[in-house]
Amino acid sequence: MKLASEIVEHEDGHHHELDEPERRTDDFIHPEVDIPRIEKAVREILLAVGENPDREGLIKTPNRVARAYAELLCGLRADPRKHLKTVFHERYNEVVMLRDITFHSLCEHHLLPFTGVAHVAYLPDGRVVGLSKLARLVEGFARRPQLQERLTGQIADALMEELQPQGVAVVIKATHNCMTIRGICKPGSSMVTSALRGVFRENHSSRAEILSLIRGR
Repeated sequence: MKLASEIVEHEDGHHHELDEPERRTDDFIHPEVDIPRIEKAVREILLAVGENPDREGLIKTPNRVARAYAELLCGLRADPRKHLKTVFHERYNEVVMLRDITFHSLCEHHLLPFTGVAHVAYLPDGRVVGLSKLARLVEGFARRPQLQERLTGQIADALMEELQPQGVAVVIKATHNCMTIRGICKPGSSMVTSALRGVFRENHSSRAEILSLIRGR
């Protein structure tokens, strides 16, 4: 098994590094998101903790929070699997891997952020996708109330079901604010989860090799 380059052929037939389009908050606000309802809820929270939502510094806070939640949770109304629908039929029989995919999500228990990186790899069986599609898949599942364990499995299962590769490996390392800024308050701690499918789960040597590649050692 050999590691493929982290540059792949996109739909235009050329090889590109991963592009990040310009992002605007309004681009993520789905028309079905009830912004006024969120604003009212935020105002009630401010009142409940003893703040004055009408003071200068907080007047626009409910709207800012509402728009922030609309952006952070935009994955609720999206199907991340759509990014795997455009495939290239290529007889490539080595590992394709994208490491260090940054993501931001919200822990569904406290609605506090957890952030980190995902490492995604698959062993094709005649079907490959553009590099950016792996990053978009991660982001699509991350932008919803999540558990890191679930997020890891969803990414792996989507790749297995849509590309039908010989194997998939997903490893996520993230820091959870619900642990670092509240509760036990242990800054610097991180959580690592993995999901192995196909040959990477069934074959011990393949599993050891792909995890070594993901770690970059």
